[in-house]
Amino acid sequence: MTVINFESVQKNVTRLGFQEDGKWMFTAGEDHRVRIWDMLSDSPHCSRVFDCQAPVNAACLHPNQVEIAMGAQNGGVYLWDVKSEVHEQLIPEVDASIQDVAISPDGLYMAAVNNKGNCYIWSLSSSPNQKLSTLQPKLKIAAHKRYVLRCKFSPDSRLLVTTSGDGTARVWKTDDFTMWRELSIENSWVWDAAFSADSKYLFTASSDAIARLWKLETKNPERKYTGHTKAITALSFKDEIVTE
Repeated sequence: MTVINFESVQKNVTRLGFQEDGKWMFTAGEDHRVRIWDMLSDSPHCSRVFDCQAPVNAACLHPNQVEIAMGAQNGGVYLWDVKSEVHEQLIPEVDASIQDVAISPDGLYMAAVNNKGNCYIWSLSSSPNQKLSTLQPKLKIAAHKRYVLRCKFSPDSRLLVTTSGDGTARVWKTDDFTMWRELSIENSWVWDAAFSADSKYLFTASSDAIARLWKLETKNPERKYTGHTKAITALSFKDEIVTE
């Protein structure tokens, strides 16, 4: 049964996420727009809209819960403060579609990956008087030989994973952004990945219809999850660290 139906989006929705207290959610889509939806009103509605002027492939929420990073097919990377509506636009590489964006949980780095195999890293900083975090270019990584599909930081912010159409997921150390691990799946696209809460394990989803759990210390697949008959293009995982 449908609980809420959000109208007015004309084309495919590519990303969705929630503010941590559930006050609002955001959607990004092929209609060029990122929308903020008020979840507290009696009739949830779109309260703000940002136009990227191109189909939006990716969006993620900053840990500060007020800024959204976005990546579009025109090569644009955007950072938007949903309260002040101040924004910044960057084009790290002309004519290269941004496939994914990510911000580290500690709020120090932003990453963006594109369809030419490159990963761009920015340092993030802010002060009480700023309306928007400052983005400082840090480096460009030739992350993969083919299309990059996803990038995600680990919960402890010490690692970054990139996945690609070249059949690999590569894990980078964020202290110097050198590659630490390469996880290979022969003749497959690695569509998505997710870290465990302790940042010691990684799940991958790939075009061979298998999800895998990898122990990063050994680079070994600890478990395979089968049952799908076609490519697995997305996954989500959440666990908790249990302490006594």
